[in-house]
Amino acid sequence: MIDMFTKEKRSEIMSKIRSKDSKIEVAFRKALWKEGFRYRKNVKSYFGKPDLVLKKYKTVIFIDSCFWHGCKKHCKLPATNKKFWKEKIERNRQRDKEVNKHYKKIGWNIIRIWEHDLKQ
Repeated sequence: MIDMFTKEKRSEIMSKIRSKDSKIEVAFRKALWKEGFRYRKNVKSYFGKPDLVLKKYKTVIFIDSCFWHGCKKHCKLPATNKKFWKEKIERNRQRDKEVNKHYKKIGWNIIRIWEHDLKQ
């Protein structure tokens, strides 16, 4: 399938995808806060830059986008530049495994939540 947009328009659209403070992430944080959990968000000093860190509970939370993290149910690669996107998504998935391994090794809890789970 051919892309409906010009290369410039597609670039503009992709540049507006947020890496933090997405609608579902904000909604999840608000619910967590309402339940009394206190956290730090998008902490760059922690390995893998978790979306949320609950230091008191030795827990890191990652909210994974279906597209960027290669959800088996919902990830549909763009029709153009397939090789690039396949490699990109695979690198992201490999990095996710490395991050999980790191936190398990130091005895922390890792919670990974898929975007589609929060939308429900």
